Amino acid sequence: MSRIKRLLESYTKYIAVPWRDDAAAAQRVIFCVYNETEELRLRAKFDEFEIATRASGHEWVSFDLTDSFPGWLSSQRYAKSYFQQPNLLATLLPKYLGYIEAEFEAFLQAKKVDEDVVVALTGVGTLFGFLKVKEVVDKLAPKVKGRLLVFFPGSYENNNYRLLDGYDGWNYLAVPITADKEF
Repeated sequence: MSRIKRLLESYTKYIAVPWRDDAAAAQRVIFCVYNETEELRLRAKFDEFEIATRASGHEWVSFDLTDSFPGWLSSQRYAKSYFQQPNLLATLLPKYLGYIEAEFEAFLQAKKVDEDVVVALTGVGTLFGFLKVKEVVDKLAPKVKGRLLVFFPGSYENNNYRLLDGYDGWNYLAVPITADKEF
């Protein structure tokens, strides 16, 4: 059985467990951790995660960060200058998180997301080198009344997450779901 199929099975078992109403924002975050080389396989099976969520009695919406950086950068007043001199981006990058946060809030309002909805966050690998996933999750999690499901290309070991296995990881209170972990 493929690792993505095992990840889906682990997620299906977890999402079927009744939700606590009194969980803090960080405790309502779920990380589906998979090897970054399996990104295309995961995206091909993405609909199956939605089916599993709906079968457990919850609603599903998806927010994709894949194209957020080019969309944000092209909206900047001096975008051409940043393309010509990328070293200037360092001064502008702190505003990228605010852009993601505003887009996410508008998305949640448009979709009328309530406490019975799983909000799937995809494309977090595109944050690599620009923002830390922890910073983004810390901003977005309190806005989700239901569950925030982060599809995380990287690794999870000893309560430590590493995006794309690229740099030092961090601890987070989220529920980790991996292909190797049974619930």
